[in-house]
Amino acid sequence: GGKDRRSGLILTIPLCLEQTSMDELSVTLDYLLSIPSDKCKARGFTVIVDGRKSQWNVVKTVVLMLQNVVPAEVSLVCVVKPDEFWDKKVTHFCFWKEKDRLGFEVILVSANKLTRYIEPCQLTEDFGGTLTYDHMDWLNKRLVFEKFTKESTSLLDELALINNGSDKGTQQERERSIDLNFLPSVDPETVLQTGHELLSELQQRRFNGSDGGVSWSPMDDELLAQPQVMKLLDSLREQYTRYQEVCRQRSKRTQLEEIQQKVMQVVNWLEGPGSEQLRTQWGIGDSIRASQALQQKHEEIESQHSEWFAVYVELNQQIAALLNAGDEEDLVELKALQQQLSDVCYRQASQLEFRQNLLQAALEFHSVAQDLSQQLDGLLGMLCVDVAPADGASIQQTLKLLEEKLKSVDLGLQGLREKGQSLLDQISNQASWAYGKDVTIENKENVDHIQGVMEDMQLRKQRCEDMVDVRRLKMLQMVQLFKCEEDAAQAVEWLSELLDALLKTHIRLGDDAQETKVLLEKHRKFVDVAQSTYDYGRQLLQATVVLCQSLRCTSRSSGDTLPRLNRVWKQFTVTSEERVHRLETAVAFHSSAEKILQECPEQPEAFNEMEQFDEIEAVGKSLLDRLTVPVVYPDGSEQYFGSPSDMASAAEHIREKMKLVSLKKQQLRQPEATTPEG
Repeated sequence: GGKDRRSGLILTIPLCLEQTSMDELSVTLDYLLSIPSDKCKARGFTVIVDGRKSQWNVVKTVVLMLQNVVPAEVSLVCVVKPDEFWDKKVTHFCFWKEKDRLGFEVILVSANKLTRYIEPCQLTEDFGGTLTYDHMDWLNKRLVFEKFTKESTSLLDELALINNGSDKGTQQERERSIDLNFLPSVDPETVLQTGHELLSELQQRRFNGSDGGVSWSPMDDELLAQPQVMKLLDSLREQYTRYQEVCRQRSKRTQLEEIQQKVMQVVNWLEGPGSEQLRTQWGIGDSIRASQALQQKHEEIESQHSEWFAVYVELNQQIAALLNAGDEEDLVELKALQQQLSDVCYRQASQLEFRQNLLQAALEFHSVAQDLSQQLDGLLGMLCVDVAPADGASIQQTLKLLEEKLKSVDLGLQGLREKGQSLLDQISNQASWAYGKDVTIENKENVDHIQGVMEDMQLRKQRCEDMVDVRRLKMLQMVQLFKCEEDAAQAVEWLSELLDALLKTHIRLGDDAQETKVLLEKHRKFVDVAQSTYDYGRQLLQATVVLCQSLRCTSRSSGDTLPRLNRVWKQFTVTSEERVHRLETAVAFHSSAEKILQECPEQPEAFNEMEQFDEIEAVGKSLLDRLTVPVVYPDGSEQYFGSPSDMASAAEHIREKMKLVSLKKQQLRQPEATTPEG
């Protein structure tokens, strides 16, 4: 960094006690002299050879070497001699006499006399000057500069090759060029950072003073390095910006190619193996278990598809992000990829959903068919069991249950038809896309199966309906049979009640002929009621016989009902006849007695014949005798009218009337006795 009085650069060569390699020194000098600019070199160099720690032979060799290395640039060589001068041999070699041959002036000077030729401010402390200089710092900076220069120059060449390759005509050529020279040998960011740090250090040394506060003038090499570094940095930034754009384009292109490759993978799988899986799955099964197995197989297919659909979602997001970036160049291609991917995925998803809905509809159809079949089996089993109810109520309950089962079968068949028609409609829609194949044959098998199931259920239901009609008729006849038997038994009860009422309440014989005739008329009406009851019972029993013949069964109750009815009717008939006879006898008795008792005594001629009185007495006695006699039934059993007190009351009334008749007879006899004496 120091300069001589001609503004030439000062080059210091420190020599040491160790052996100095002239080759290394020559290389070093060549390097150092290559640093200054040509303008600086034209002003010449002042070389200080510090020989204070070396031998004269080495110093002389170095000076002579300068003639070969830099003869034109060196203007002055100052050899700093030690305090104790070398031996006398040095005197035999006078450098000033060799000036013409050497091309530069050589002087021997001690360190403290060096300021005669060079200003102290341009000398370092080693030579008694004030110039601040740190060789290790300079060396480190120089190494950084050299490294930066080398790396940046190499990087610029690589980036230029990459960038120029990207500017070629066709896309294929650009991609081929980028593929060959895509990655630089060094990291551009690192090189740029190194350059900025170096430039910052150089600029800082230019404007800052030394530690002692003395103004420091930077060396020419540093001044020269700053524009070099700035120029390299500008070039690097330009090329690196272009390189980043190339990388971005390449990254975008690579991403686009990856997306395109993945899209084709998804499309190829969905249109290939995915569609083939669906093509092989066309059946609907012939039972619940078969449909469930097909559903399980379909779920496995859906599971495989879901993995590809997940890839589709990811790709769609990536494509959307690229579309939002707004690169016009790739918009058409991206939209085409997105449309192609969406079309294939949606079509495949629709086919999967259709297949799932079809299998679900088939499962529901088979489920309804199975339930209906079980209902028909239950109904048929109920119809095949012979009816042996205990009474009409149980028959009615069984008939109601039968009707409910038939109604349930009707609803089940209606539901089966609805499910079947819905399934047929879905199958007919399958032909619109059909997994890319003709499914007419497969659809025909499915359609035939569905229609066959519905027709079979319809036939089974029709057979059950026919059997239900027969069973309904039979059960209604049985209900009627039980009703007839119940009503016939009721008729027997009614007739028994009439008989009991006749014996217990129809006791009075009347106080006079008129009352007795009224009782006789009421009794005849009472008998008509009993006759109607008996006839009703007979008709019911005849109806049970006809129903039993129709049902081909024997009644459990009509067998003893008819004898009971006939027995009660005979008892009633006998009792009724006895009652009629007593009433008729009472009418005759009261009529005759009332006639005699009502005739006037002035007409004795009417009583000339006493036989009338005797007849009345005979009728009265006969009536009294009947009141004491029980009614004898055909089976030999006996039954009295009323209680003994009731009979005694009726007999007492007859006796009183007989007494009146007897008194009347006596009164009529007295005039007959007095008339002859007169």
